[in-house]
Formats: sequence, C-alpha cells, structure tokens
Amino acid sequence: MKKFFIILFLIFFSIFLNGCQKPGQEITNAVTGFGAIDQKIQADKDLAVAQAKELYRQAIMEGIDLANGPCLSNNLIPDWVADIAHNPRLSIDDLPENQCSAFREGSAHHFVELDLEGNIIKVY
Repeated sequence: MKKFFIILFLIFFSIFLNGCQKPGQEITNAVTGFGAIDQKIQADKDLAVAQAKELYRQAIMEGIDLANGPCLSNNLIPDWVADIAHNPRLSIDDLPENQCSAFREGSAHHFVELDLEGNIIKVY
C-alpha cells in the first residue's frame, strides 16, 4: 500500500511540475533577466522615437528653420539625443554646430535621427 501512495504521489507531482514549466527561452529569460532588459531597451527606443517626432512637430509648428539639420534635443530621454539630418546626408550635417553635443562628447550614447520631413533615418 505504501508503494501505491508513493507512485501516486510521483505521478501527481510529475503532472504538477509539467503544468508549471515554461518553454526553454522563457525559463532562460526568467533566470537571467534578459527578457526584461530587451523589453526596457525596446521601450526606451519607442519612447525616444515618439519624443523626437513630437519635438519635430513642435519645431515645425513654431516655424523653426531645420534646413541646417540642427540638434533637436541633447536630452531627449536619459542617454538619448534627437538630431535632424538630410537624407541623403550632406556635408552640413557633419558640422559640429549641427550635431548634438551630448552625443559627440559621449554623455549620451543613443540617438534618433530624423530627416527634414520628420521621417526616421536612424535609431541607434
């Protein structure tokens, strides 16, 4: 009888554990935290793009001349800048006064680059 309960317990425990398991990638992400890191990186990118487009919209509404490809923001969100450039790129875009100083100097490590129409050129 004791054997029967042990076998029954093992069967129940096995079924219970199988129902609690996640696929391999989800287990790895849960243990390492990589899934959360990837989600944070993507959320930052999405927020930076949305903020850059909003700054672009505001600049256009205020009649700000963007023809030289100026920096829109050196502090778009933490560690991000927003820059305007020509597409294709022109030599004027490489002038320091038309670039975001925070990115050039290394205090920001990511940027959203929009063209003169507000379209995304690059998100880095």
